[in-house]
Amino acid sequence: MDAEKHTLLDGKLHVYRRKNSGRWQCSTYLGGRNHRATTGEDALALACDFAREWYMQRYVEERQRRRDATAAQLDGAVQSINRPDPASDRRRRRTPSGPTFGQACEAFLADYNISTNGERSAIYVKQKGDQIRMHLLPFFGEDRPIGEVTSGLIQEYRVHRLTSRKHAKTGEVIRPSRSTMHSESVTLRQVLKTANRKNWISALPDMSTAYRGSGKIVHRAWFSPVEYKLLYEGTRERAKNPKSERWREECEQLHDFVLFMGNTGLRPDEALRLEARDITVVKDEATGERILEIEVRGKRGVGYCKSMPGAVHPYLRVKGRKNLQPTDKPFPTIQRELFGAILKELNLKFDREGHVRTTYSLRHTYICLRLMEGADIYQVAKNCRTSVEMIEKYYASHIKNMLDASAINVRKPKPSARRVRGKAEGDTSTASI
Repeated sequence: MDAEKHTLLDGKLHVYRRKNSGRWQCSTYLGGRNHRATTGEDALALACDFAREWYMQRYVEERQRRRDATAAQLDGAVQSINRPDPASDRRRRRTPSGPTFGQACEAFLADYNISTNGERSAIYVKQKGDQIRMHLLPFFGEDRPIGEVTSGLIQEYRVHRLTSRKHAKTGEVIRPSRSTMHSESVTLRQVLKTANRKNWISALPDMSTAYRGSGKIVHRAWFSPVEYKLLYEGTRERAKNPKSERWREECEQLHDFVLFMGNTGLRPDEALRLEARDITVVKDEATGERILEIEVRGKRGVGYCKSMPGAVHPYLRVKGRKNLQPTDKPFPTIQRELFGAILKELNLKFDREGHVRTTYSLRHTYICLRLMEGADIYQVAKNCRTSVEMIEKYYASHIKNMLDASAINVRKPKPSARRVRGKAEGDTSTASI
């Protein structure tokens, strides 16, 4: 993000202003962590004066914290000297040594960056380093021996992540999402596997989540056919009558984006990577309709997608409006704020279970609508570059059209009265013999 920056106090204090923001902010690094605050000032001179006073307050607080910590250590050392030690405590104990957790993290990142070069997106690879730097290393410690990372310590880390972050105003605990916790657990397991391969540890600790059974499978947020129609009619109306004339192009772009995504099933990041040369308008031989053949580049590499006929006109409108060249992107950005505002106006922001709807919900909508229309689940999985297992788990389980009433409501024919009477007489005669 572009920002105007100024450095004060020999590089110890920074004053900056983000793009499209009128207020100056300040930041410094003290006590092993970053401190940030807003100056509340529009003028640079006033912002610098505020930043200097703010820095001195943080500096004094950090000095006081260090002084208290040192005093506590000295007090503990004096008490340990004066306290008579048992005979067993006079033994010479060995200080834990060996490879540390920080060395294991460095070894993992070095191997991972080389092994996954070209096979994983740069964003995903960078995410691993960010998780280690921001969460794993601060908790486990860079100098902790890797052998001391036990199952109990891993459980303490989960509890710490679920309770440490609080809302600045309300004080309520902000819990990370399930996917975030899962991603961090995967990174931690990969670090421990690296240590295991180097024979730094004899075996991996148990990393299973305590007190948790099988997770409840819930369907992902999507738009039903009625809701999807309400959505694209709302974006069409906003495109025709924007609240401000200068937002007309963005509103038209959003309307075409909604129709394009609902008829292709692309992931939002895949749509952002698309270039005009990746999309071809063709006539499908099987149906005789015009569709889009799309060469998709996403998290699973290069794949292909054949759209519904409804994606052709939105793409052609974007192409004509932006005069796209082969290397231009039809959707370089996503108007998420405008999309969220329209969802709120239409009361579509949340589904019945309270799940928030995002641009990703358009992909879920495409999959659900295809299944409801009777499309082959294997072909849908291939077209969406996912697996049949994922579709059956998260989509097909809540689509009523996937249930065959003729196969469920099976009734065995009841035997006639004569057959029942004859069978009973035969049983009696047999018994008399």
